[in-house]
Amino acid sequence: MMAGIKDVKVENEQKNDIATLKKNAKEVVEGKKEIVPVDALIDLDPWLTPYREPLQKRYDLFEEWYNKLNSAEGSLDKFSKSYLEYGINVTDKGIHYREWAPNAKEAHFIGEFNNWDITSHKMNRDEFGTFDIFLPRNADGSLPIKHNTKVKIALTLEDGTVLYRIPAWIRRVTQDLSVSPTYEGVFWYPEEKYHFKNQKPPKPESLRIYEAHVGISSWEGKVNTFKNFTRDVLPRIKDLGYNVIQLMAIMEHPYYASFGYQVTSFFCASSRYGPPEDLMELIDTAHGMGITVLLDVVHSHACNNVEDGINNFDGTDHQYFHAGGRGHHDLWNSRLFNYGNYETLRFLLSNLRYWLDEFQFDGFRFDGVTSMMYYHHGMGYGFSGNYDEYFGNNTDLEAVVYLMLANKMVHSLYPNAITIAEDVSGMPTLCRPVEEGGVGFDYRLAMAIPDMWIKILKEQKDDDWSMGDICWTLTNRRYKEKTIAYAESHDQALVGDKTLAFWLMDKEMYEFMSELSPRTPIIDRGLALHKMIRLLTHALGGEGYLNFIGNEFGHPEWLDFPRAGNGNSFHYARRQFNLVDDDLLRYKFLNNFDRAMQTLESKYGWLHSPQAYISLKHEGDKVIVFERGNLLFIFNFHPTKSYSDYRVGTSWNTPHHIVLNSDRVEYGGHDCIDESVTHYPTDLPWNNRANFLQVYIPSRTCIYIPKTNNYTYLSIPFDESLSLKPIQSKLNSNLNVKLNLYFRFLINKSIPLPLKKYALISFILSLVLYIMLFSLVQIRANTPKLKKKIINRGLYWSYGFKSRNSFVSLYDITRELRIPPLSVVCATSQLRCLRKWKNSS
Repeated sequence: MMAGIKDVKVENEQKNDIATLKKNAKEVVEGKKEIVPVDALIDLDPWLTPYREPLQKRYDLFEEWYNKLNSAEGSLDKFSKSYLEYGINVTDKGIHYREWAPNAKEAHFIGEFNNWDITSHKMNRDEFGTFDIFLPRNADGSLPIKHNTKVKIALTLEDGTVLYRIPAWIRRVTQDLSVSPTYEGVFWYPEEKYHFKNQKPPKPESLRIYEAHVGISSWEGKVNTFKNFTRDVLPRIKDLGYNVIQLMAIMEHPYYASFGYQVTSFFCASSRYGPPEDLMELIDTAHGMGITVLLDVVHSHACNNVEDGINNFDGTDHQYFHAGGRGHHDLWNSRLFNYGNYETLRFLLSNLRYWLDEFQFDGFRFDGVTSMMYYHHGMGYGFSGNYDEYFGNNTDLEAVVYLMLANKMVHSLYPNAITIAEDVSGMPTLCRPVEEGGVGFDYRLAMAIPDMWIKILKEQKDDDWSMGDICWTLTNRRYKEKTIAYAESHDQALVGDKTLAFWLMDKEMYEFMSELSPRTPIIDRGLALHKMIRLLTHALGGEGYLNFIGNEFGHPEWLDFPRAGNGNSFHYARRQFNLVDDDLLRYKFLNNFDRAMQTLESKYGWLHSPQAYISLKHEGDKVIVFERGNLLFIFNFHPTKSYSDYRVGTSWNTPHHIVLNSDRVEYGGHDCIDESVTHYPTDLPWNNRANFLQVYIPSRTCIYIPKTNNYTYLSIPFDESLSLKPIQSKLNSNLNVKLNLYFRFLINKSIPLPLKKYALISFILSLVLYIMLFSLVQIRANTPKLKKKIINRGLYWSYGFKSRNSFVSLYDITRELRIPPLSVVCATSQLRCLRKWKNSS
């Protein structure tokens, strides 16, 4: 992101000192330094120094709006609850309706309740063009408008023109395609309200996001419902190990094929999936499963529709939007909000609050953030990373400040809420807190990653894949700004493109995904690379991971909504879960691997660990090795070569055990890796790591190995005089285990005879060393060097000298004396160590 910035002039020479900059950044991250807006950003990223003025201007504009709203409305909290005052609201005394339409001279509330009489229910107008009316309850206490009946507002302009509109803050609209594609506004107030039963889950440390579209979530050719999703899909998501659901296409949109991104009614849950109470039940059920639920919110633009949208609501093109060309998105054919308009801010901020309060969503994924932040909307513009692109005249400060206000409101009122930005530009400070002068998002989407994978699969042979380029794209993210990684996006599944699995296996998926059919080279390659691409993206690409519904099991083909061009067919507007449920099909292998990825991440937590250290990117061998979250990841992308005894670096000098490899039978592999083998590191540096392992990595296979803590062969008492007193029971128990292991090793037919001989000699010599240690040797106070080593390296069993009964590992002591423990090594090595033991003693 910082490429192309040269000759930066730093005002204070001390700030140009690398040590000072590192100290400042560390203090900011650890919270030891007082947070000063803008200064905190520059402390983390000194390249921002020349842009202090635009950053300060941005923050000052935010403060101006923040103070204005607090002063005029009482607080941002109260301002964001305007949905309780605007639109149609039911009180103990009746129904209150309020609407802002400044260009209208008069307004009348009409509907089935008054037989659409345009004169009977005139609304009052204030000086700001806000209309309101109150309808008292009937004498029997019932409401004057019946539940689920149609309503509208009739606006009379100065020239006498009457406009019929659906209320902008309406909570329910419905569509009858047999009559008209235009939506109708509905008064929604059922007798039985939905009551949430489950507590919200705590904010997850690692985000494993399942992006879902309710309508396409059935294998049948239909629009699925909230009820069916709750019953059929939520258990799948829970079983796979995802802890976050991101729901798409919830806000009402008239055109199903728009994927939910042409919103007309911002306060309505789409009626095509069922009533709003069913959505509440879906979210409540997910919470009961411990799953966080995010809404894909669209505040970047609005649908062009007039009769059932908010475009030209009061007869002007600039009520909620910019006037003229600035208010139109040429590519999307939609309207663009005026984020510097007071009532637009009320509408949008209240919309966020509404979804959080009424439906109990846990946060948002903001769509089209790049389009919002720049006057060019990202159209035809390539971002190079030069900071001038972010802080120059192309940036729409009003839009950025709206995002700051939105994040400030969400995070101050809901500390556990999550916000994610869909931004392709790489805007610096986008994911830093508003208090520091940042835009305030928790995460941004790593949109370059799925583009990279599709580009590679389309344009490169397997032999030409660049390990360095892949790792660069996966790790190219801003320091302390968290990222959501994903291997393929929902856009790439749309008609005209293909899913990742379909790019890998294409038409062969139709004939050879059955286990009864031959396993062709294309299918074999596709299964292997699908798993490797997803795990590499998961482990290296960010601080969160996202999967689009169905792609976890390699969904075939593409996604195409019903439209005139395909005869309004639902054939491709579905997710074929029946494929993964069929035990004879190979889709189950990819599903099993995805479950293993999510489950093991929940155990080891690599997503919320610091960014990985990549120790190897070997272009010839096509091997990538890195460490993250106390795990060692090894990938062999070579299409034909497998490697035995391949040397890889590791930071840890404890025994290593494989916990996952993509070549297991249950993942559609060939089961070439023996996971029972323990890999013992050699205490010699390799690839800038302190130790190395030698492992077997078959072609197109990935494995990962966790760090082993507190691995001991025998523990012995440790007292202040450092005398070693054996405990016979511990010795006998430990030797029984080792004898069993050696016996299993010796009878294993796959191990060569010479290696068995070495193992037997090694075992005999090890026994001799044990006898020498306990019978002949006493480590006393005259061995300060060893004592210092033991203490400095923290080799106490309890990681501290706390009492006479604390234990120190015999395995660790023998390592200090360069004596290998009971392990399969050659006899000459044991003899060499025996001489060292004699000298040390």
